[in-house]
Amino acid sequence: MTPTKIRIKLKSASTFGRGDGVAGLVDREIEHDEDGFPFLRGKTLKGLLAESAENVLYALQVTEEDKTNPWRAAKNKLFGLPGRGDQGERGILHIGDAQLAENLRTVIKSKLNKNDVLYSLTGIRRQTAINPNGAPDDASLRSIRVLLPGVILESKIDFGSEEPGETQLQLLAAALLDFRRAGTGRNRGRGWLEATLDDEDTTHMLFNQFAGAIA
Repeated sequence: MTPTKIRIKLKSASTFGRGDGVAGLVDREIEHDEDGFPFLRGKTLKGLLAESAENVLYALQVTEEDKTNPWRAAKNKLFGLPGRGDQGERGILHIGDAQLAENLRTVIKSKLNKNDVLYSLTGIRRQTAINPNGAPDDASLRSIRVLLPGVILESKIDFGSEEPGETQLQLLAAALLDFRRAGTGRNRGRGWLEATLDDEDTTHMLFNQFAGAIA
């Protein structure tokens, strides 16, 4: 059966940032929709997964020039070719925005307004730069809104008019297991996550097939 979604469980506070802030409240706001629900853009998620797939190929010592390698071909088929924007080179994998499950969104919207939705799912973290003497730098205090640990996001996926092959699905599962962090500050301890393809059983079944194929 062809997978239909990517499931992301946040293991630490995460910020999928818009790059702007709200005067007097936060210096960096989280990406959220008109109903107050935070989300991770599908385009961003696809780019992060392409990066993870490249990590897998690097571990297999498969170079970009090795076009005949089946894993390189699978990666290019899924994610497209780097730097190519035309329709035929974007890859067959289409990823929607990662957000709360639709049934949960419906229940929350029936009980909370936009601001309450946002505040129920997020918190505000503050940090400051430290000078060489170990004291906070003047005027360096910054605040950032974060999505709280434990939140689960789901992203719908499809493969257009093509059915993905076994090699492509196995590589996608391996990329999801490599995918561990996202968002602002992902190299500073934030944005730790766990991602699966449909569910853990499906992901590990495909990864075990992948491991068997490369053994």
